Amino acid sequence: MNSLSISVTATPSANEMPARRVIGAYLAEARSECLRYMRAPAFMLPIMLFPTMFYLLFGLVMNGSAGAQTLRYLLVSYGVFGVISPGLFGFGVSLALERDGGLLTYKRALPMPPGAYLLGKMLMAMVAAAVVVLMLLAIGLTLAHVALSWPQAALLLLTGIVGVLPFCALGMLVGTFIKGQGAPGTLNMVYLPMSFLSGLWVPIGMLPKVLQQIAPIWPSYHLHQLGLAALGMTHGNVMQHIAALAGFTAVSFFIAARRLRRYG
Repeated sequence: MNSLSISVTATPSANEMPARRVIGAYLAEARSECLRYMRAPAFMLPIMLFPTMFYLLFGLVMNGSAGAQTLRYLLVSYGVFGVISPGLFGFGVSLALERDGGLLTYKRALPMPPGAYLLGKMLMAMVAAAVVVLMLLAIGLTLAHVALSWPQAALLLLTGIVGVLPFCALGMLVGTFIKGQGAPGTLNMVYLPMSFLSGLWVPIGMLPKVLQQIAPIWPSYHLHQLGLAALGMTHGNVMQHIAALAGFTAVSFFIAARRLRRYG
């Protein structure tokens, strides 16, 4: 009697994707997010134009004769102001809208690593932040004639690119609490007061004493101090500001991730 033997080979489970496919999924999602936002003028134009217009107006037109240090200070201030926006709105508004529209649920059903969605948005925000800082540097070096060395310019650019991550975490956290239609207004209520209270519009020393004391609770304050240190304008404890931003980012991402797992 002939018997038919069937050999069964072990196949990887659905969750065990080859490393090549995992990397490809992350890259594809990052490329998709970057293209989606770069092709959205309503998102990109305000992010790029507002900080550059403010620097041109308040830096060159109104304070052009105020001295080199003022122009350097304003370069950092409006650089941080511009960096906040892609993180806060790129994460907060889009996450709230995608939760309402069911896109986030659909993405969870796709055969892709769960972190690819968040990494794609983070890379998009970092690219947008780099564009903002580069535009401000171009204006500062050519029109305002700000004296910067190449290492200082590179360090300011790096500070802006990495410094967008705390605001990605903040935008993600806020986006888990609000509905899509109310997201822009709610985030503006965070964005604008935080910028003012961090010394981005008015030097922190000119604010009332009580506001100076609470300024360190804002991540924008610590990023501003790091930007000033990159240009050699402050000599404080840099590691203290880095630790504050890292802690804020970790806590915000942790809470936001728990809320997404629980409430979607």
